Amino acid sequence: MSIFDERNLSMMMDLYEMTMSNGYFQEAHENDVATFDVFFRKVPDNGGYAIFAGLEQIVDFIEHMRFDEADIEYLRSLNMFDEKFLDYLRDYHFTGDVDAFDEGTIMYPNEPVITVTAPMIDAQLVETAILAQFNHQSLIATKARRIVRAAQGRAVSDFGARRAHNMDAAVYGARAAYIGGVVGTATVLSGQMFGIPVSGTMAHSWVMYHDSEFMAFKKYAEIYPDDTVLLIDTYDVLKSGTPNAIRCAKEVLEPMGKRLKGVRLDSGDLAYLTKEVRRMLDKAGLQDCRIIASNSLDEYSITSIIDQGARIDSFGVGERLITAKSDPVLGAVYKIAEIRKDGVCRPTIKVSETVEKITNPGKKKVHRVYDGTGHAVCDLITLEDETVDLTKPYKAVDPVKPWKEIYLVDCTARELLHPVIRNGKRVSQPKDLKDIREYVDRQLRDEIWQEEQRFENPHVHHMDMSPAYYEFKMDLLRRADEFSD
Repeated sequence: MSIFDERNLSMMMDLYEMTMSNGYFQEAHENDVATFDVFFRKVPDNGGYAIFAGLEQIVDFIEHMRFDEADIEYLRSLNMFDEKFLDYLRDYHFTGDVDAFDEGTIMYPNEPVITVTAPMIDAQLVETAILAQFNHQSLIATKARRIVRAAQGRAVSDFGARRAHNMDAAVYGARAAYIGGVVGTATVLSGQMFGIPVSGTMAHSWVMYHDSEFMAFKKYAEIYPDDTVLLIDTYDVLKSGTPNAIRCAKEVLEPMGKRLKGVRLDSGDLAYLTKEVRRMLDKAGLQDCRIIASNSLDEYSITSIIDQGARIDSFGVGERLITAKSDPVLGAVYKIAEIRKDGVCRPTIKVSETVEKITNPGKKKVHRVYDGTGHAVCDLITLEDETVDLTKPYKAVDPVKPWKEIYLVDCTARELLHPVIRNGKRVSQPKDLKDIREYVDRQLRDEIWQEEQRFENPHVHHMDMSPAYYEFKMDLLRRADEFSD
């Protein structure tokens, strides 16, 4: 089978999703309704926030989920599944509901970012696919934003495709990185699929192929006179690369009325070399020529290079962005929160010796609460049918320190979970990728405290509960032994 064939990804699941679904079917529980929450427990790199990405691919997967004859035959070959269940899968389509934060929303640990309410089998079969998209794209978007912040206004581009973990990781990683704030990608398919600006010039092989470095620069400038960026570190940046780039600008481009757009360094002491290159370019009257740097960069190395006075106009960031190398796991989970049988709802809770692993039960709402300046002061979890009245001081509960007296005064709030799928069909319009990217920018500029965005010891965003929801959770914890018999 060619990798270019249209792919049916419905089998992209853990086997236990299918074995449990077969069990629900044989027990005649396939029509019981369950609610599952998607959330994560820890921000990567000990950061103060994460960025939600991947919703569009999740919705697309759920809408098109199906099992063809090849899938059925493979499942039959495992000798694990009832024939009636396999017949059921032939006509399968998702019939449940999905609520989610808007893609690009700043998110925090232990709040439900996606909620699936669906017949038991439907809710079970989508677990792995949802988590795969959520974990990967949210991780890369979050990492990209850290790198963009480190660049302090200088442009950052994604150069990571060849070091990504596979083709999909490169393509969707570029999408997520764009949401996180990079200005473009070198991955052509991502540009084609998502409208992300693409950029790229030459590799060292172009320079080495030609008889001399100057000839390589000359030929490239003649082919791309309006967009000439020269790679100047193939042999020696200061003794040949930069002088040959200046010569190309003077002898090839300027006679055509063109300017040398930029030079790129992909190795060496970037702080030292870029200062010297800038001096040489300026002396030659090429003050408008940009200096681009790449080579295993991330937020930490970029911060160090800038602190050393490097003269860099933009960065190309590859492997450490596309793999989120410093902390490559987001760790989102998919946990059941409620079961409805014969019209009766039973909230569920996972109990653990580790406090962070005790889940938040039941269907619920998540509100982002803002003070009078428009800054987000906390997120607030409430019961699904609860109304939050912030026209007067509102008492909230910190679930980590419930003895604290917390009052929200002169605040406003907005709900974060919105309908995305109803009865298996999309009900929300897909958003333009540029709009999602701008939404991230707007939140981090206007709503999220700068103290939450620092790399070292960021301020912890408060995750509070309404008194009614907190008491609901505590009551369920007290009764947890009833469900273990």
